[in-house]
Amino acid sequence: MDFNEIGIVAFQEKRYEDAAKAFTQAIENNPSQAIGYVNFGNLLAAMNDVERAERFFQKAISVDESAATAYYGLANLYYNAERYIEAAKLYQKAIEHGIQGADAYYMLAKSFERDEKLKLALPYMQRAAELAPEDLQVRLSYGILLCSLEMFDAAKGELEFVLEKDPKNADAHYNLGVLYAVSTEETEMAMEHLKQAYTIEPKFDQAKYIYDMISQRYN
Repeated sequence: MDFNEIGIVAFQEKRYEDAAKAFTQAIENNPSQAIGYVNFGNLLAAMNDVERAERFFQKAISVDESAATAYYGLANLYYNAERYIEAAKLYQKAIEHGIQGADAYYMLAKSFERDEKLKLALPYMQRAAELAPEDLQVRLSYGILLCSLEMFDAAKGELEFVLEKDPKNADAHYNLGVLYAVSTEETEMAMEHLKQAYTIEPKFDQAKYIYDMISQRYN
């Protein structure tokens, strides 16, 4: 087991001081390899030491411009700091350099969403859903994005999939209720899903508000 592996085990076990020592040793042994800097950056990010984490990710990129995980780690820092345009560029870099899995596509889509560029977000959220078809958070986010773009038929399928797997998902009930309310004449279905949302989550005030509004209109 090398020092990066030792550090990752310590990191996972929340032994942060041991992880820092191991990653420091990994960097000293191989200063021209990006992985040690990336791992140390991830550790610092987990400890909310954002400025130092940023420097380690940037160092990793300067050592290896194809270090996909360094771009991804730096993108996460910027996303959390609400620097969505910069985050989007870095998520794209991570994807260009071959990062695996759905997360980078999902986070790129969320960055565009936060920057109110919904049409740009769509293909990346769709790709995330293709790569992680059982990830209910991805599928829910995809459904909500489709609703926002008024692509209601496709959105309905995504939200129904989430509810099939997780019948107590208040957000899926809420968004499906709104979908029925704005895109169909099926008022009872709209009210049923909205009622489910605030029954599951009693503090879901927006669901209760829309339910009451519809109820007053039709009663």
